Amino acid sequence: MIVARYFGLTFRSTLRTNLFRLSGPLIALVVYLLLQHIGAAEAAMAGIVAWMAIWWISEAVPLAVTSLLPLVLFPILGIDTVSGTAVNYGKEIIFLFLGGFLLALAMERAQLHRRIALRIIDRVGGTGPRLIGGMMIASALLSMWMNSTSCVLVMLPIALSLLDGDGDPALRKKLTVPLLLAVSFGATIGGMATPVGTPPNLVLLEIWRDRYPDRPPIGFGQWMTFGVPLMIVYLTIAWLLITKVVFKVPNTHLSSPTEVRERLKALGRVSTSEWWAAIIFGITALLWVTGDDIVFSDTFTLHGWRYWTGFEALTDAGVALFGALLLFLIPVPRMGNDAPIADEEVNKPPFTLLTWKYAEAHVPWGILLLFGGGFALAHGIDKSGLAIQLVAGMQNLKDLPHSVMIAAVSGMVCVLSELGSNTAVASLALPILAQSAEAWGMDPQALLVPATLAATLGFALPVASPMQAIVFGSGRIPVREMVRVGIWMDLVGIALLTLLFGW
Repeated sequence: MIVARYFGLTFRSTLRTNLFRLSGPLIALVVYLLLQHIGAAEAAMAGIVAWMAIWWISEAVPLAVTSLLPLVLFPILGIDTVSGTAVNYGKEIIFLFLGGFLLALAMERAQLHRRIALRIIDRVGGTGPRLIGGMMIASALLSMWMNSTSCVLVMLPIALSLLDGDGDPALRKKLTVPLLLAVSFGATIGGMATPVGTPPNLVLLEIWRDRYPDRPPIGFGQWMTFGVPLMIVYLTIAWLLITKVVFKVPNTHLSSPTEVRERLKALGRVSTSEWWAAIIFGITALLWVTGDDIVFSDTFTLHGWRYWTGFEALTDAGVALFGALLLFLIPVPRMGNDAPIADEEVNKPPFTLLTWKYAEAHVPWGILLLFGGGFALAHGIDKSGLAIQLVAGMQNLKDLPHSVMIAAVSGMVCVLSELGSNTAVASLALPILAQSAEAWGMDPQALLVPATLAATLGFALPVASPMQAIVFGSGRIPVREMVRVGIWMDLVGIALLTLLFGW
């Protein structure tokens, strides 16, 4: 009976997987046939978007494999060459991910993340809702002043150490998805509060400077007047959704306060390896935070180190790789009271925080391909002319009431951001929307600011943003769970943007 049930479940699972695998190309063909009137390349690109979305959401094919489809389909369908498409898999931000992953691995390998996690539990309390709220607030506050992607790279190892602790296993299992999503959601929402928080905001500021040099710049303080209230309300709703509505997190202690203090005491003093991991990570994070100028007003700008040193070309990705390289180079002596680090070269001097063999086995390489696939998809939408068709369809929006227009534009940009990088979507959509605003005779800022914030949405798919991709790279969040709560987060975000900018 048990054997028959097992084979029955296996058969149904295999059948379901094969149906989703077939439905991808079949629906792509249907979309192509229905949209041929807008142009062959545009219709083909729309079909590819549908195909990849189905495979990404269903996970019928490994996500990294789905991400490689543009390299095959774009040349076949005449959208772009292989070399033109492959460029998207080596973009700068992917190397920011790689450096961040290596830094996080060093913290984990040195057991520093465990010490930090226990300190957090000791401070905010060990109940599920309190931990989720604490991680969400910490991520949001960090993300206001440093790149959201870098923020998640900082916070993810700490969240994982909370889940890998010695508390109640059943509660840890229930907390896994909501706690990891709290890191991503907190960083994403916090990035909306300041101009430097997330890349789409910087894209808008750059477009505004280039396109409207005679208009007053969008200042730091001006942005925070709407960004901070939006962040506070959005964080509150996100916390309620994660803990009370979608997941219903139990209000019980992951570990008792006494147990937490005992485990902290058992860790002993900070080891040499922990100190080096903290120093290298701290230097990298400080360089991330202080690199760019912060414009508070027309008369006051706080210059970053790039301005003073002239190293304008050394971006956050270069900083991340600089920190990562140090992990392979700086020798760390093994002292008698050092926490042991599992390693195939533990007895070979000199000992370093990372070896390539360890990094090769633990870096989530598939996530780097996943994000490259998102860039390629956004590139294809632009290259094929599908983006122009989408904007042409927006002409019907000009006669709508302002609130309905903001909701429609925010919704469209949000959907696009689910299928590609939020930075790529902002770079693609904002110039087009600026042209549309001028043609409609409306204040460009009234349309571009909510559209920029909508590009930062995209909570439902791993490919939607670096923040989503990084937490998904932990291997502990099923895509279906991310979609289930992410759709609600997207709808709430669109509603808040409509209320804030549509009246």
